[in-house]
Amino acid sequence: MVEPQLGTNALRVLERRYLRRDQNGRVIETPDQLLWRVARTVAGAEEDLDSSVDVEEIAESFHDVMARRLFFPNSPALGAGRPGAQLAACFVLPIEDDLASIFDTLKHAALIHQTGGGTGFSFSSLRPAGDQVSSSGGIASGPVSFLRLYDAATEVIKQGGVRRGANMGVLRVDHPDILAFVGEKADPRRLQNFNVSVAVNEAFMAAVEADGYYDLVNPRDGRPMKRLLARKVWQAVVHHAWGSGEPGAIFLDRINETNPVPHLGTIEATNPCGEQPLLPYESCTLGSINVAAFTSGRDLEWDLLAETVYLAVRFLDDLIEVNTYPLDEVRKLTRSTRKIGLGVMGFADMLVNLDVAYDDPEALKTAERLMSFIAAESGKASAELAERRGAFPAWKGSNLEDRGVPERRNATVNTIAPTGTLSLLAGCSSGIEPLYAVRFARHVLGGERFEETQPALAAKLDAHGLDIDEVIERAREAGSLRRLEDLPADIRRVFVTSFDIDPCWHVRMQAAFQKHTDNAVSKTINMPQNAGPEDVQNAYWLAYELGCKGITVFREGSRPLQVLDRRSKEKGLRSLASEEGRVCPDCQSPVPADGRCLLCRECGWSTCLTPNE
Repeated sequence: MVEPQLGTNALRVLERRYLRRDQNGRVIETPDQLLWRVARTVAGAEEDLDSSVDVEEIAESFHDVMARRLFFPNSPALGAGRPGAQLAACFVLPIEDDLASIFDTLKHAALIHQTGGGTGFSFSSLRPAGDQVSSSGGIASGPVSFLRLYDAATEVIKQGGVRRGANMGVLRVDHPDILAFVGEKADPRRLQNFNVSVAVNEAFMAAVEADGYYDLVNPRDGRPMKRLLARKVWQAVVHHAWGSGEPGAIFLDRINETNPVPHLGTIEATNPCGEQPLLPYESCTLGSINVAAFTSGRDLEWDLLAETVYLAVRFLDDLIEVNTYPLDEVRKLTRSTRKIGLGVMGFADMLVNLDVAYDDPEALKTAERLMSFIAAESGKASAELAERRGAFPAWKGSNLEDRGVPERRNATVNTIAPTGTLSLLAGCSSGIEPLYAVRFARHVLGGERFEETQPALAAKLDAHGLDIDEVIERAREAGSLRRLEDLPADIRRVFVTSFDIDPCWHVRMQAAFQKHTDNAVSKTINMPQNAGPEDVQNAYWLAYELGCKGITVFREGSRPLQVLDRRSKEKGLRSLASEEGRVCPDCQSPVPADGRCLLCRECGWSTCLTPNE
């Protein structure tokens, strides 16, 4: 039995969000009791699935893998063992071109948010603004108006009392209202509870490349309404992504090419952070392995990693059994496909431990070697579970059966998620992101600020007789450790941070993981504040060319408050004023050619975080 190895920030998060409290709000549970509660509840599924197993032994294995910070499930699963706990993070709900459907889905989304889940929607079936409504003789208000309605409803619902509602809104690129959708978040007061992405198909991308036109189609009757120059729409997407980080792009045809159960339907949307494509009314349980914990010298402990993968797959499959589903439709479809998404976190820390720079070709090789191993072991684990428990019910007719893949317990097994809360609990870097900074603050839990310092850097600096506080302050002034030429070369090379890295390297890393991930990859393509729209365009196009399923960019300073902030508390936003061109006199953010500040706090902009992990 292992005692929990949790850091100070992890303990603070558990106390604020997840430890049980009495009716007076007093904490009545320790972190170790929480881990046992979760482990025993999840292992309880084994009694019905396999009567030959020792449930307490499985529970101890589940407890220990979390206590050692080797693996954590998606954060809603930390509620396991509480009455009616909903344990999945990711949902997609359908929206049909009918007022009853629109409001039924809104009600269903509210129930999911209340239990801690995030929701994705495609608004593509809704008729465009100004179109006829034959039943009433009225005029349709269009998908953007209903997107605003969903956003307003989310604002008044707090997810299970622990985090804000999180949504993904998707619209097909051939919808007649696409330009209105693309520009909706240029006003930062709008859609503060939504990420938005354009669903792009192959025909559109071919039209962009050929500088040709394409049809905008009315979903009500399937008829073309007008034609647009594809590059005009593409440039609008790029411009707004440069200004506010949105919209992202989802490569919808590519996602459906790898849809494991096309006989059950077509994928139209993803969860809020884009890593989990799902059918309407489908949910998925996620979890992540802290790969930094497996480093040994210049290599990984592969045998221990394989054991952890097997336990994690078993854990996530058991979660499907013990979950309390908010909707009967979700329960039926989720249990039919039994999708899970095992991913990684701590990748940047792992590279540091291996003495590999994130923007080195060796890092891409390491990523592929790591993820191909995890994918293979995940597949083996799911196949072994299928031998004992049966394949997922929708196996017959699936493309896995068609491809001759051995029967599996789960239609999908791997996902790369952002791991915001999980990486805090594990004390490691987030997902597959590079180090955001060698010292940074997380703005979470209602605005509370958690300072974190990359632990290996302190040891390196101490070994060289250098003071970490003095070095970090100098790095902040210079903009990067790499600019401090008096530092040892190995420190400057390995401790590379997000904004030191060319955006193309970010995209290549995402693509390296996507090659071995059957779902999708959540990865932010970070850019410095002085990056131009052409840098965004290059990143979007490279992601398409390299086989990514989607892309999201973030230009530093393009939002007044960031979940991760590498700047000192005192310097605030004004230190990130643009070095060229005009800036807003109030908030020092870049002012585009039309003269309107996209980001200004004086315009009434309020905090908008993306809390899904």
